Amino acid sequence: MGEKITFAALDGSAEIPGYLAQPEAGATAAIIVVPEIFGVNAGIRQKCEAWAEMGYVALAPDIFWRFAPGVELDPDVPEQLQEAFGYAGQYDPELGIQDIEAAIRFLRGQDGVGKIGLVGFCMGGRMAYMAATRTDIDASVGYYGVMIDQMLGESHAIANPLLLHIPTADHFVAPDAQKAIHDALDAHPKVTLHDYEGLDHGFAAETGNRRDEAGAALADGRTREFFAHHLG
Repeated sequence: MGEKITFAALDGSAEIPGYLAQPEAGATAAIIVVPEIFGVNAGIRQKCEAWAEMGYVALAPDIFWRFAPGVELDPDVPEQLQEAFGYAGQYDPELGIQDIEAAIRFLRGQDGVGKIGLVGFCMGGRMAYMAATRTDIDASVGYYGVMIDQMLGESHAIANPLLLHIPTADHFVAPDAQKAIHDALDAHPKVTLHDYEGLDHGFAAETGNRRDEAGAALADGRTREFFAHHLG
């Protein structure tokens, strides 16, 4: 089972809350799980536990710790969905990258941990792309990342493997944005893109109305294989 922890912010001025799940045996790799805009809720904790069961140390940082620490929201509750949109508007991805750097540093200090991966969802999917362009993360996976089309000028900086899951009916990532992502990244030697025809944003959520069982199983299987190959 996992536990709530804190780890030092990059500048050492504060402690970042997070959820840490560890395997029963020693791990040689770790995975940072960057949440959606709903915080480190039960679904994100479930994802961490699943990674720990597969032998990885898994850490989900609280992305809203600066202004809404500990918040957990349910996207199927309209009021909570609107609350999440408000927090997303306050979120600064530049500071978010610093928090990912802090998580990398924390995990590199864990006994036996060598390589580190990152998987992010929604806004966390955007952070997965930014981590690939701005950090030394060993491998990154983004699910239905938003606003990546606006950051394609950074793609030359991707030095380690990046996998992006793109649902074609994502109502937060329009077809022209999806086309821009494919046009810029299809030929990139470090990037793999997978489209999910007819699926919408949030299809790989652990629970709730957005989940698509077949799509989630396919994407999660690809993610497991990707990390096994690049973090093994």
